[in-house]
Amino acid sequence: MVSVFKVVYEDNHLLLVNKSSGVLVQGDKTGDKPLADYIKDYIKEKYQKPGNVFTGVVHRLDRPVTGLVLLAKTSKALGRMNAQFRNREIEKTYFAIVKKQPKPEGTLLHWLVKDKNKNISKAYKKEVPGSLRSILDYKLLAEAGGYFLLEVKPHTGRPHQIRIQLASMGCPIVGDVKYGFPEPLADGSICLHARKLEFVHPVKKEPMAVEACLPDKFYWQLFEKTIK
Repeated sequence: MVSVFKVVYEDNHLLLVNKSSGVLVQGDKTGDKPLADYIKDYIKEKYQKPGNVFTGVVHRLDRPVTGLVLLAKTSKALGRMNAQFRNREIEKTYFAIVKKQPKPEGTLLHWLVKDKNKNISKAYKKEVPGSLRSILDYKLLAEAGGYFLLEVKPHTGRPHQIRIQLASMGCPIVGDVKYGFPEPLADGSICLHARKLEFVHPVKKEPMAVEACLPDKFYWQLFEKTIK
């Protein structure tokens, strides 16, 4: 792994990083070191902090997904940012690359059920027991080399939501074998990137819009001229 994360924005209250693929955001049964612990090491070293360092994870990205992760450096900031997520006051924008061309734009509505044992979600067109209503908007941005770049804006934050909803319309994300793409990418990543977060700063009360650069990898390089 060349790098675990790159700092995109930092102040006394918040830290936004561009996460690499293959990195857990929070610990799981694998025992692999999560992003939150790497962040603690970074803060300890940068500010020469003794003892424990507070790092609050505000939201998660799946392990093979790249892009913006928001962390809080104080409990006050964590509480306020968690409230913004709960109240759906944060706008999230993702980029995804697919192999099959979808309609130019659309809204997807499914009811998702997560199988925790298999770590996979299933999408239904109608509500079923234990399902969660899941909505996203997508827009086709560009085509290059037989691949298609989508902008995706989820209105809900369900496990694997973007992955399963795009797959359910016949457009699995490149590399995402769990949801129907025929072959994995060599590095284990998938072409889903948390591009942008828009929110109100928890202390300064100012609107913020933060973007993460695209991965420096083949499929994303196809769209370098499209995305400034």
